[in-house]
Amino acid sequence: AAPGPRSYTTLRDEAVKLFNSLQQLESERDPVPLMQGVLQTCLDLPPLVDEIYCQLVKQTTEPPAPGGQGDLHYWQLLTCMSCTFLPSPPILRFLHFHLDRQSRFPASEMAKYACFIREALGKTKGRECVPSLEEILVLMRRQEMICTVHCPGAPACSVAISSHTTAEEVRGHVARELVSRLGLSQSPNLFALYEQSRRREQPVGSATLLADVLTKFE
Repeated sequence: AAPGPRSYTTLRDEAVKLFNSLQQLESERDPVPLMQGVLQTCLDLPPLVDEIYCQLVKQTTEPPAPGGQGDLHYWQLLTCMSCTFLPSPPILRFLHFHLDRQSRFPASEMAKYACFIREALGKTKGRECVPSLEEILVLMRRQEMICTVHCPGAPACSVAISSHTTAEEVRGHVARELVSRLGLSQSPNLFALYEQSRRREQPVGSATLLADVLTKFE
């Protein structure tokens, strides 16, 4: 299930807990739940976002085993952070400098993560929810998610989405598919995107990130 409400102590205590989580991340066999927990704490306590960015830059600077499991876990969490939060301007400049340094080894996994993160930071505007477990898994592989949209009177449409894809973009893609499949090029009808659960059905706002909608249904 998606993370629920949490109770927190002081920022200092929570920063220490996050630091301990990062240390644990290095040897964690299944890092996804731990990553989601770190992201949730940052969402609930925004002053800690810069702290985690700084810690991750530190952990990925001259690591003892470059490209090893622990190093890649830090890069993967940094990837998830970049798709969820923007750091403050000074930290953002510091982060870009760190990412640029990876270009010295263009074929390395770290350089590939750095390129992905740099692109993500240019699109991230803030999230309503932290990434779902599925989204974290695809971000760890620098891939996109597949979102299935069920259409009345037509087969379901599968749409590849990123952490930054809005409902408006998906709606446009699905509308083009339906126009093509059903021969509706002359139809004046408009299309809307809805989210449906066992309890309710409601339209999805145009600017809503589809990744946030999927997290709610996790």
